[in-house]
Amino acid sequence: MPLIPEEPQIYESAQGPRATPASGRTAPTPRPVPGPRPAAPSRPGRPGPLRPAPPAQRAPRDAAAQPGPSGPPAGAAAPAGPQIQLIPASAEGALDAAEEAVDLLLESGRAPGDVLVITTGEQHPWAAHELSFGENSYWAQHDAGDDVFYTDATVADRAASRPVVVVAVNGGAEAAAASALSLAHSRAAALLIVCGDPQRINSVLGTSV
Repeated sequence: MPLIPEEPQIYESAQGPRATPASGRTAPTPRPVPGPRPAAPSRPGRPGPLRPAPPAQRAPRDAAAQPGPSGPPAGAAAPAGPQIQLIPASAEGALDAAEEAVDLLLESGRAPGDVLVITTGEQHPWAAHELSFGENSYWAQHDAGDDVFYTDATVADRAASRPVVVVAVNGGAEAAAASALSLAHSRAAALLIVCGDPQRINSVLGTSV
């Protein structure tokens, strides 16, 4: 399902996302959200056990009101995925766009530990530097969860879920981009930001998430 390119501006002041999370579409304007949406309250049409009544009288009424085996339970909501936002950028500029997105997220109040950044091509300089001290030290910083963590698509499956995941499509094979987008979608609890060429992203996004 294609995404519509958007300007790389993220505003925290708006209340909540204006995207349709379950459909996987991008929002009209990129902005971070403070966290996952709260679960919808039970629908007023079927209060069920909250309505006091003698069991002998309530049982027939409830049985008639409940859907059959094939119907969804009353008040059930479909699982919601993350809001998806696209920031157009060339492969050469995708990493810079991702860095700008992270800066805007932090300025808008996101905690550094909320953010995971995944690259599809060349590693982020921070990741390359930290890996020079060994993988144990590198992943220990991930486990601490108190700062933005940068990783690349080849090892990103070791990363845990975070509220916000930013993907920089800065090169790499088409399969690597598709894998990174699919993984990022599963790791993002509230917001997924993809920085890269819209045409390339749209060509892989439909099959990856």
